[in-house]
Amino acid sequence: MTTSMLPLGDAELEARLQPQMADVEERLGAAVVGADALVDPPAAHLAAAGGKRLRPLLTLLAAELGEGSNERVATAAVAVELTHLATLYHDDVMDSAPLRRGAPAAHEVWGNSVAILTGDLLFARASRMVASLGPDAVRVHAETFERLCLGQLHETLGPADGEDPVAHYLTVLADKTGSLIATSARYGAAFSGAGPELAEVIARYGEKVGVAFQLADDVIDLSADAATTGKTPGTDLREGVDTMPVLLLRERAAAGTLDVRGAAVLDRLGADELASDDALRAVVADLRDHEVVDQARGLAEHWAHEAVAELAPLPASPVKDALGAFAGLLVDRLS
Repeated sequence: MTTSMLPLGDAELEARLQPQMADVEERLGAAVVGADALVDPPAAHLAAAGGKRLRPLLTLLAAELGEGSNERVATAAVAVELTHLATLYHDDVMDSAPLRRGAPAAHEVWGNSVAILTGDLLFARASRMVASLGPDAVRVHAETFERLCLGQLHETLGPADGEDPVAHYLTVLADKTGSLIATSARYGAAFSGAGPELAEVIARYGEKVGVAFQLADDVIDLSADAATTGKTPGTDLREGVDTMPVLLLRERAAAGTLDVRGAAVLDRLGADELASDDALRAVVADLRDHEVVDQARGLAEHWAHEAVAELAPLPASPVKDALGAFAGLLVDRLS
């Protein structure tokens, strides 16, 4: 398993973190095997497919606010990535996603039951790792997992009557994505001796980075192909999950300001015809060309700027600059 680390704008810092990331990758590879010959292949499937490793990288980067990485920081970095991987197994079953990271989703290979149980297994292993970090870490991990579940539930159930769908969606993103990225950052600061105040600052930053990242993904899902993203474009549309561009179309429809092109897209969403790959590609292409995509891109940039603003209490340093670069890189993927 190999991954390329995001550039952070400081060669010395990157050189320091690169071997730490390699160590995390090695530990992650060991953590997803060791059950038996039947279980190891599905358990290692997504980890072996690679990924951005944003969460462990942020754990290591946040540790630079203290005394740098150590055994507890490295353990936390692996645990947050294991937790993330566990959620992907479950998400892909719920979304009927055929691809993940350019490879067939686990449920496509082994079936839904095995994929769900594999996700449970990885979460159990993450929990065991976190248990070695002390009761506060266990509490944070449990609270994070609760938010991950609540985010998925709220996405599945949709907004309550009278609730603003856009605000509801942003809450879903904060829970489903922002909470674990916030915990990743918090662990790095906490276990490197940076202190509780800096841990709170970096956690607030991480949550907003997570929302920005997911909003950016909503745009990228419409503008890139499966070879680039490792996922089938428009999977959420097919499953009836409204991402931000669709929600913005619906907002305009409710306000009576939706144009003909946007109305045509909404008319085709949720229709049986989206089961056809050609029909799905056509809807994705039409939505991609609508101005709500630029509006969604602007929201992603706004949340990235809000994340960087949370870093204001930190003293000027290469680490602070790198955290700003980290937030910017997630949105730069849109250009």
